[in-house]
Amino acid sequence: MNMKKEKTGRFGLRDSIRKQYTLIFMLVLAGTILLCFLINQLCLQRFYVHNKTKVLYRTYRTIGEHTRSGDLKSEEFTLEMEKLIGRYNLDILVMNQSGIPILYTTSDVQLLKVQFFELALGLYGGTVLERQEEELFQIERITEQASGMDYIVMWGFFGQENMFLIRTPIVGIEDSVQIANRFLMYSGLAGVLLGGVIIWLVTRKVTAPIRKLSEISERMSRLEFDARYDGKEHNEIGRLGMNINQMSEALEQTISELKTANNELRRDIARKDELEAQRKEFLSNVSHELKTPIALIQGYAEGLQEGIDEDAEGREYYCGVIIDEANKMNRMVKQLMTLDQLESGQNVTTLERFDIVALVNNYVQSADILVRQYDATVSVERRAPLFVWGDEFKVEEVIMNYFTNALNHLDHHKEIEIRFVEKEEKNLVRITVFNTGAPVPEDCLAYLWDKFYKVDKARTRAYGGSGVGLSIVRAIMNTMNQAYGVNNYDNGVEFWFELERA
Repeated sequence: MNMKKEKTGRFGLRDSIRKQYTLIFMLVLAGTILLCFLINQLCLQRFYVHNKTKVLYRTYRTIGEHTRSGDLKSEEFTLEMEKLIGRYNLDILVMNQSGIPILYTTSDVQLLKVQFFELALGLYGGTVLERQEEELFQIERITEQASGMDYIVMWGFFGQENMFLIRTPIVGIEDSVQIANRFLMYSGLAGVLLGGVIIWLVTRKVTAPIRKLSEISERMSRLEFDARYDGKEHNEIGRLGMNINQMSEALEQTISELKTANNELRRDIARKDELEAQRKEFLSNVSHELKTPIALIQGYAEGLQEGIDEDAEGREYYCGVIIDEANKMNRMVKQLMTLDQLESGQNVTTLERFDIVALVNNYVQSADILVRQYDATVSVERRAPLFVWGDEFKVEEVIMNYFTNALNHLDHHKEIEIRFVEKEEKNLVRITVFNTGAPVPEDCLAYLWDKFYKVDKARTRAYGGSGVGLSIVRAIMNTMNQAYGVNNYDNGVEFWFELERA
C-alpha cells in the first residue's frame, strides 16, 4: 500500500513538471504576442510617419544640392528622383521667385502652387511636425479638403531664390494598424494553442531522464550504489546524470574509507602497547637525566654529613655543587612541564600584534649579564619597528632558547648575530640567530628537535643542558603553525623561525 502511494506521487511530480513547462511556454508566447500588439498599437503609426518624414528630408536635401549646382536636368538627378517618386509616391514642386515652376512631378501644378501659398499664409491649420528656422522649411501633417486625403507636406525656401513643396500621402495607416493587430491576435492565439500541444509532447523527452534520475537517487538513498545513469544527453540533464554517477562513486568510496578508518581505529587500539613502550622510554630518559644530579647531590650531602672536609671553603664548594645540581634538576622539570603542556594542547596560544624588533632588543638587553659572563659579542640588526602576529610570551621563549643555545656553542670568536629577513612573496618575517662555532653534523640535523637529544653530551652536561630546549621551540612553533629550522655555515650555525607580518 505504501509502495503504491510512493509510485503515484512520483508520477504526479513528473506530470507537474510537464504542466509547468507547457504553462510557462504558453505564458511567454502569449506575453510576447501581447507586447507586439501594444507596440503596434502605440508605435506603428508614429514609426510610419517618422519614416515618411525622413523620405521628405532626404528628397529636400537631394533637390537642394542639385538646385544650388544648377544641374536639375542631369540624367543622374532625373534617375534618382524617379526612384524616390516611384517608391514613395511623392509630389514635388519647385518654383522661382516669380512663382514659375522649374521642377514638378505632377500634372496638377496649379493645385500644388495654391497649397504652397495657403500653407505659407497659415490657412490649412495642419499639425506642425518639424520646423527649421535656419534652413527655412517646415513639415506639417494636413488633410486636403478637396480629396479628404491626409498628407505629410514639407515646404519652404531654397535660399532667397526658389520655393518648394514636397508631399506624400498617408494611406489609411490607422486601419492598417487595426487590421495588423487583429491578424496578430488570431494568429497568436492559434500559435499559443499549437505551441502548448507541441511543448506538451516535447517535454516527455525531457521529463523521462528526470524520472530516471529520481529513481537512481531513491536507490542511492537505500545505499544501492550500483545504480548508474546511462543517458547520452549533451545538456544540463546529461551533466546532472554524470554528477550523480560521480556522487554515487564518491559515496561508495567514502563508505569504503570509513570502513578503512574503522579498521585503522582498531589498529590504533592495538598500538597502545607501542605508546606504553614510548612512555617507558620517556621515563627512562628522564630517570637517566636525573640520575647524575641526584647522585652528585647525594654524594656531596653525605660528605658534608660525615664531615669529610671541615674547611669552610670546602663546605661552601660542596654546598655550591648541591645547589647547582638542584637548579639543573628544577630547570629540567620546568622545561618538561612546559613541553607537556604545549604538546597536550593545555597551554592556549594567543595570537596578537607586537613589534618583534623591540622584543628581541629587550631580551638581549636583559641578558647582558649572561653575555658578559661568556665574554661574547652580540649584534642585533638595527631597523625600524617590524610588527608581526604571534604569541609574544612564547616567541620570547623561542628567542631565549636559541640565544642560550648560541652562547653555549660559541667558538673562540664568540660572536652572535641576530637578523630580521622579510619574505615579501609570503608576507613573512624570518628571525635568525647565528653563532660562530662548529657546524652541526649533518647526520644529527634531523634529530635536533627530539626530546633529550644531545649532539655533544659532555659539552651539554658541562653547561647544564637537558636536551629539551629545542623540543620546546618545535612545540611552540607548531602551536602557531609557523616554520622553524637550522642552517649550517662554514664558520657557525644559524637557527631561525618565521612569523606572519602584521
